[in-house]
Amino acid sequence: MQERTAVPFNRESIKGMTFFDPHVHMTSRTTDDYQAMADAGVVGLIEPAFWLGQPRTGVASFRDYYSSLVGWERFRSSQFGIKHYCTIGLNSREANNEALAEQVMEILPLFIYKEGVVGVGEIGFDDQTAAEEKYYRLQLDLAKEASLPVQIHTPHRDKKRGTTRSMDIALEQGLDPYMVIVDHNNEETVKEVLDRGFWAAFTIYPFTKMGNERMVEIVKHYGTERIMINSAADWGISDPLAVPKTAALMKERGIPEEAIRLVTYQNAITAFAQSGQINEADFAAVTQIDQSQKFEGNTVLRGGQQPRVDKDSMIIR
Repeated sequence: MQERTAVPFNRESIKGMTFFDPHVHMTSRTTDDYQAMADAGVVGLIEPAFWLGQPRTGVASFRDYYSSLVGWERFRSSQFGIKHYCTIGLNSREANNEALAEQVMEILPLFIYKEGVVGVGEIGFDDQTAAEEKYYRLQLDLAKEASLPVQIHTPHRDKKRGTTRSMDIALEQGLDPYMVIVDHNNEETVKEVLDRGFWAAFTIYPFTKMGNERMVEIVKHYGTERIMINSAADWGISDPLAVPKTAALMKERGIPEEAIRLVTYQNAITAFAQSGQINEADFAAVTQIDQSQKFEGNTVLRGGQQPRVDKDSMIIR
C-alpha cells in the first residue's frame, strides 16, 4: 500500500501550532531542511543513530558519528531555532558484523549519558538474525541500567512477527513497556503494541510504511493515547515536513486540535522526557538565534551570508 504525503499543504491551517519530530535523521539533510522545518513550526526533534547506507568498517567511524550527534548536529539545529536531541545505539543491520559490534558495545556507555541523549536507539531487528537479537538484548540491558527510554526499529520484512518478537524480548529483559517506543508501525501492528502498553510511533513516508492519509484513519480509530508520528527523514526518498503536513491533513479532516497536538507534539515529549533530558522551557530559549556563533570554527553560513542574530540571544549549547 503506497501513498505520497500531501504536498503542498495548507500552512495557514496550522499557523501557531508547534511540532516535535521524534525520529528524523538530520545528518542526511541540508540546512534548507532545518529552515523549512522551523518555518513549519517544528521546535524540537530527536535524531536516532542509524545505518548510514554504507557499512562502517571500524569502531572509530561509530565514535565520530555518535560525536556528531551530540555535537555538530545539536549546534546546527540550534542555528535554526530547533532543539536537538538524539538516541544512541548500534543499529540492527550492523549488529550482524559481530566483531565490530563487540567494539561498538564497548563505547556506547561513553555516549548514552551525555547531555541531549534521550534514549537508546534505534535498535531492534532487520533480518531477525541471532546476532541482531544478541545485541538488541544487550542494548536493552544498557537502557535499563541507564534508566533511558528505548527506541525500537521494527523490521521492514515480516513486520508483524518482528514487532511481536521485539516486544516479547523487551519484556523478557525486564523493561517497562511505557519506557519503550515501538517505531514504524502500520495497521497490522498498532493494536498489539497499544494493547501491551508500549508507545506506538508511526513513520510518515512518501511511498512506504505509513502515509498521512492512513495516519488520519489510525487516529480516528485508535485515538491519541501513546501514539506519535515522525518523518524519519533520511538519505532516501523522505519528507522532513511529514509531521506538520500530517497535522494539516488531520485538521482538514476534522480531528480536534488537541488530538493533533498530542500525536504531533506532546506524546513524544512525554515518552522521551522519561530520560530526564527534555524540558519544554528549552524550546523557548533556543528560538533566540545567534548565527554568528561557531562550532569548532565552523558555521552554517557560507561566503557573504549575513548571520541572523536575535536580541538577547539565549542559544543553549
